[in-house]
Amino acid sequence: MIRAVAAVRGLERGQAMALLAGAIAFGILYWSPITTLGRDWWNDADASHGLLLAPLAVYLAWKRGRAPNARPQPWLGLFLLTGAVVLRYLSGLAAELFTMRLSLMAAVGALVVIHLGVRQLLHWWLPCALLLLSIPIPAILTNTLAFPLQLKASQLGAAMLESRHVPVYLAGNVIHLPDRALFVTEACSGLRSLTALIALGLLIGGIWLRRVWTRALLIALAIPVAMALNGVRIFLTGFLVHFVDPALGDGVMHYTEGWALFVAAFAILGAMAWLMVRLENGLRLRGSPAV
Repeated sequence: MIRAVAAVRGLERGQAMALLAGAIAFGILYWSPITTLGRDWWNDADASHGLLLAPLAVYLAWKRGRAPNARPQPWLGLFLLTGAVVLRYLSGLAAELFTMRLSLMAAVGALVVIHLGVRQLLHWWLPCALLLLSIPIPAILTNTLAFPLQLKASQLGAAMLESRHVPVYLAGNVIHLPDRALFVTEACSGLRSLTALIALGLLIGGIWLRRVWTRALLIALAIPVAMALNGVRIFLTGFLVHFVDPALGDGVMHYTEGWALFVAAFAILGAMAWLMVRLENGLRLRGSPAV
């Protein structure tokens, strides 16, 4: 009996030492991605949504708890962990932050598979998706997306101004008014609000909706909503500059417009989700299977 107790204690010590060694190795290997990601969340306005999404993802994972049929899959998890470490090494050689951070998320997912299995990851699909969205978009992709969005927002804003009989000449992303030119910068492209609205659509869809196609539709609708309201923002700026005061194109008023329209976008997306909930309930009453 004494020998059995000693063996159990020895096993527990061995497991504790193994866990401690693994935690130290993980911290050393991923210290740089963790610290640079936190720094970007705190300092970069385009990445600040991570300060909300990451804690929210952890909370939702805790709230959902363990999947009823979760089983450890150590060999599959070790295979995935090896791939994540290799990706970390290659991204470190290339000094590429995005893939380095992806390897961090992949390593965390592999550890979950080792201890709880793939079914647990599927059970935590919403927190995992929010964590992925919290990773800042690579600069090369941001530059590729921002300029077309700038042009589209400029076109929408100019068209709305013309509909209100404001003399407008559009040259690329510059809107020329009679007494002033409005330059639609990268910050006004709507990419930041688009990222936030996609995350909101994913969150609302994951919590309120039950069908895959309604969730996908809600996320897809976030794109035209963000683009349209960004065009409205540019229209309001031009309208106030032309009819009221040129100073209203800058400063507090400009940022207030952005926040107000962002709240409006949240409300519109929430209303769309409410309608889709009604649609799902109607289909459920008719006996249509969930897809």
